[in-house]
Amino acid sequence: MSVSILKIYEKLYDLYGPQGWWPLMDLESENLSKTGATHGYHPLNYNLPETQKQKYEIILGTILTQNTAWTSAEKALLNLKDLDAIHPEKLLALEDDILKEAVRPAGFLNQKSVYLINITNFFISMDGRTPSRKEILKVKGVGNETADSVLLYAYNQPEFVVDAYTKRIFSHLGLVDEKTSYMALKKIFEDNLPVNVPIYQEYHALIVEHAKRYYRKKPYHNILKL
Repeated sequence: MSVSILKIYEKLYDLYGPQGWWPLMDLESENLSKTGATHGYHPLNYNLPETQKQKYEIILGTILTQNTAWTSAEKALLNLKDLDAIHPEKLLALEDDILKEAVRPAGFLNQKSVYLINITNFFISMDGRTPSRKEILKVKGVGNETADSVLLYAYNQPEFVVDAYTKRIFSHLGLVDEKTSYMALKKIFEDNLPVNVPIYQEYHALIVEHAKRYYRKKPYHNILKL
């Protein structure tokens, strides 16, 4: 399995190159070879986020992108930016109806507005400290995928992010069962890869890119012949 996991990573990287996740609104850089949104990505720059504001923006994005495309989450983030609310205290000071309207493009506005408040209070409570996975999972609105996204992209912690695309691709390749749980699939990747934040970031992003091109609808096209 270890050879397959590494081999697939290498093939995906050869196909699509560095992805530069997580996108940040104020970055001028782009990844024009990406499918979908291209702005704010930073290929080969693994030093981000550099500021608390960037870290907070990523955390907000992990909530907003739940069950929706990044392009929709990005519209909600831009709305919050226009309100000067990419600051924890300023977001908490927004009136409920204004916050909900800002969140609207990302869908589930009632739910996500509450989740944004929850994660914001948690972010403030950390006071600059990196949370543990166990701590962040206690925040209402944060599940496994969101927790790992926060830790990997906002805090540069080696937590592999699994999403629906991951299971779709690797079950189609016959490497895992369709019913494999989130934590079991996460463990497979972490057991068979170097403990390396850039690799974890790139691999997750490359899986998404590949799935958008070849795994959106059946029949799936397998160009990753092992």
